[in-house]
Order: sequence, then structure tokens, then C-alpha cells
Amino acid sequence: MFEQIKLKNGIQAIYVPVAGTKAVTVLVLCRVGSRYETRKLNGASHFIEHLMFKGTERRPTTLDISQELDSVGAEYNAATSKDWTGYFIKSSSDHLNLSLDMLSDILWHSKFSKDEFMREKGVIIEEINMYQDNPLLYLDDLLESVMFPQSTLGWDIAGTREIVEKMKHRDLVSFRDQFYQPENTVLIIAGNLGRSKTLAPKYFAGLAPKVEKKPGKYKKFTSFKKGARPRCKIKYKKTEQVHLGIGFPGFPHEHKDLPALQLVHVVLGATMSSRLFIAIREREGLAYYVRSSVDPYEDTGIFSIRAGLDPSRFAQASGILKNEIAKFKKEGVTREEFKRAKEYIKGKLQLALEDSASQAEFYGKQALLMKKIKTPAQRLAEINRVKRSDIIRVSRKIFDWRRAGIAVIGPYKNTSEILKYFSK
Repeated sequence: MFEQIKLKNGIQAIYVPVAGTKAVTVLVLCRVGSRYETRKLNGASHFIEHLMFKGTERRPTTLDISQELDSVGAEYNAATSKDWTGYFIKSSSDHLNLSLDMLSDILWHSKFSKDEFMREKGVIIEEINMYQDNPLLYLDDLLESVMFPQSTLGWDIAGTREIVEKMKHRDLVSFRDQFYQPENTVLIIAGNLGRSKTLAPKYFAGLAPKVEKKPGKYKKFTSFKKGARPRCKIKYKKTEQVHLGIGFPGFPHEHKDLPALQLVHVVLGATMSSRLFIAIREREGLAYYVRSSVDPYEDTGIFSIRAGLDPSRFAQASGILKNEIAKFKKEGVTREEFKRAKEYIKGKLQLALEDSASQAEFYGKQALLMKKIKTPAQRLAEINRVKRSDIIRVSRKIFDWRRAGIAVIGPYKNTSEILKYFSK
């Protein structure tokens, strides 16, 4: 069972014991991401994540940091999302002391030199170029820009080339100092805990706020607007495959119908036995990949479908996709599908949580983004309470083409070329 403690400076500490492992993961999550940014600083959260590894007073260079961690065989990385930024180190429990020391050092004592700032601009711009050149990577960003046109949720996490080029060092440091504060931070230690409860306060309880200013808040998303037809955005690219993304309104993290929507996802597009995969790829050979996903946020969410399609058979694939959704809304799921979907979620969760890093993420994101932490057993109980009638009710609620968004990367220039397949 996990334990949640608030350190004297306001940092939430979560301890998650994992039996039968000698590994331990230390994860630090900060409540900041691209949805907290201004247009002038779009990409700042991601930029800050990069600079955290460029040296501290005690470890002056990137090499000093990486060599120290590599010397004990540790795994380490960081990630930025729309609403959180995270840093983790996974190591043998013998090196827990190093992991805690390292993370507290880079998060509170990174130098953020102007030289590194200017040098890293070029790295981030090339990262942006890489994403935009790869349709599989860029499709999600394009789709969210369609689904959230008036919200920071629709902005790219890394920002744009133009914004990154113009970004000022002082503005980035100011943004960091505002958000990287104890009250905005969750520390999770999962695995073989050892002396965690003694060491965590030693390295984290003494960290002080960098400024008196409170961390900022994001503007809450209001609603998905209805239109006569779906919203659509195209990125023209000469490709041999059309990359199609379709988004529908979803639910926030703690919405009562989110478990039902997760089951909709499993039956419709999560697996190689899902309806869309069988209908579009296996029976007709129209796509290499076709899948769905559920992406909740604190105040909203989306249900999305993605596929890589043959341009010459786009109409056929689109028709099948629409028919499968219409059938789902009308008939729901069979008893056998319903049973298999619940077992799938149970099995996936059990497999994932064998790893200390997954345990840290499971509990940490809840602590950061939700009002209450639920255990895996409680999550599965929510899934088990879903009825077949909930599936059809939820699918009729979300699969509304008037509130849908469509993103396409491929050899098209006009949205009318796409919308004719999805409009009544």
C-alpha cells in the first residue's frame, strides 16, 4: 500500500513499495506544461526540461551528470506534456541516495547559463523539425490543434521554430522560478524503498521557493463547439500514405464515464483484434496501422482514432470507419466483447505495474492532477462496475460528428477533399 506524506516545505512525497525487486525509481513531477504558457513562451516548459541536464554548481557539465549516473547503470530521462513535466532516475536500491541527490540538485541548482541556452535553441529547433517531418509523430499535435483551437491545449508542446528563436533567457528563467516550487511538486519513490523515508526529506524538505510569486494557473477549457460538419486541418505533404486523425470530445480524469470510455476504446481500436483493425486492415488491407486512444486532462479530454491509409482507397476506408462508429452507437458491444475488454484492461494494468517506474507514474500523476489517489484495485473496481448499457450511452454521447475534429497529413490542399467523406 502506498503512503502519502507532505514534507515541511509543501512537496508531496509518495512512497510505493514493490515486492520482489531490487530496483527503485525516483520520479519528480512538476505541475507545469505547455497549457500553462503564454504565446510568447510556448515551448518554455520543454526548453526548461532540456536545460535541467546542462550542469549544476556541483556537477558543472552534462558529462558530469551523465557519467555519475552511467557509472551505476542507472536509467534516467525526462518528459514534458501539456500539464506536467517529469524527471526520473531508476537504479539499484543501493544507489537511492545518488538518485535523490541528483534530482534535487538539477531541479533546484541547475546553472541555466546563457551559453547553454543559446546552444540548446538549435537542438530544440531540430527536434521540432524532426517531429514535423515525421507524420506518425506530428499527427497528434495537428489533431489537438483542431480539437482545441482557442485553448493552449491546442499548442505544440515544443513550441514553434519562430517562438523558440525569439525566446529570451531571462523570460525562461522567470518562468522556471515561478513554476518549479515545492507546492507545485510531487516526489514519488517506488520499488525497493530502503531508507527512502529518511533520505527523501534530507534532499527535498529543505528546498525553498525560488520566488514569492505563486505558480500560475491555466485557463480552463470550456466546451467543444458544434458545427454543421467536423472541423478539419490539413498539412500538405507528398506522402505515399495518408495519415488520418479523428478526434471526438472525451472526458476529464475523474469523470464518472471515463471507465466506460476506456472500454469503448478497447473494443473499437486498442488491439489487433479490435473492430477497426479487423474491418479496415485485416479484411480489406486498407491500412498498416489503425488505432484509437483515450486522452483525459483535468478539465476535458479527447477520444481519437488514427490510421495510415492508401490515398487511392481513402473513400473506402473512411466509409468503413464511419459505418463501424454508427454500428457501435446503435448496437453497443456483445457480451463476449465486453468481457474480453475488461480482462484486457486488468491484464495490461497488472503487467505494467510489475515495474517500479510504472508504479511511480501511476501514483504520481494521480497525486499531481487528481483530487484523490486510487489504487489499482480501485481502478479495476470502477471498470468492473461499468455495464453494457453504459457503453452504448457513452458512445452515443461522444461520437458526434458535429463536434469532431479531423487532421490529415498527405497530398491534399483543400479541406473539402477530406470533409466530403465525413459530412452528411
